[in-house]
Parts: sequence; structure tokens; C-alpha cells
Amino acid sequence: MSRALIRLARPSEANLLPAIERSAGQLFRTLPDLAWIADDRVAEPEDYAELIALGLVWVAVDDDDRPVGMVAAETEEASLHIHELDVGAPDQGRGLGRALLTVALEAARQRGLADLTLTTFRDVAWNAPFYERFGFRILEPHDTPPRLTGKLEAEIARGLPADRRCAMRLSL
Repeated sequence: MSRALIRLARPSEANLLPAIERSAGQLFRTLPDLAWIADDRVAEPEDYAELIALGLVWVAVDDDDRPVGMVAAETEEASLHIHELDVGAPDQGRGLGRALLTVALEAARQRGLADLTLTTFRDVAWNAPFYERFGFRILEPHDTPPRLTGKLEAEIARGLPADRRCAMRLSL
């Protein structure tokens, strides 16, 4: 890839995004206690199609304009909530995750939103530590808004370890 090109996802690309999510998840195989996540469920094309229709999915594309990474978000209250930020395994380590996050950050600012939020693993290098480099901070339970607490509870109910999950916020 000669340069990172990020653009809004097209409706016809919704069916490509689960494969990117699945490919990105393969990195969890390097963590024995979380390796099962590599085989866990991913979002369906219909889920992505809804967000694409709202203009809230951006893709990093290769030189042939084919998506190799993506960030999918949703506007919730005064926040842009990041549901997924994934770069397919062959394209990891090239700065595409940073480029995608930067686009989401700019989109939140352009929409006049107060912050970006997400839920993630607090101790996985490409999760919370990655976001902290952008200025996100981990929310303590007493500072976590109910909508994020609900997301964490749903993640824990489907098997993610409670002691390793956290909500994060970047105030704009």
C-alpha cells in the first residue's frame, strides 16, 4: 500500500467488513487466555449496512480501492461510540488503525459531539494502551455512564472477562 486512504464505506461493502473483523481478531491467537476470541462471533453485514447508511463507517482501502481496515461508530447521546476498529491481519502495523481513529475523531468534532467512547481490553497492547496514546482515558466504574456500563455488562455476559474490560472516553 503506497499511502493510507480512508473514505466512507459504500453500501456494497457491508458484506466485506465481517471478514476484516475476523482477520483482525486473529491477533488474539497470540494471547493464550484470549485466543478463543479469534473464533468468536463478528458483526453481520446487516449491522454494518445500518451504520454505513448513517455515514458512520470509514474504511482504509488498498491501492485497488478494496477495504482492508475499518472503523464503525454510532452516535449515542452526545458521543460518537466506536463499535469496531479493525485492520485485517496482512495490513496491520502500517498506521491504518491510527488513521482510522483520526478520521473518527474528526467526524465527532465536525458533528459537534462532546466525546468519543468505546469499550475494550485494558491490558491488551492494541486495545486500551493504543487508545491512551490518543488521549482516551479509562473510566472508573463510578465515572462510567449507564450506556457504557450496559455495553460492558453485555460483553461480560457473552464471555469476555470482567476484570479485563473497560470503558474509555476521549473528551473533545
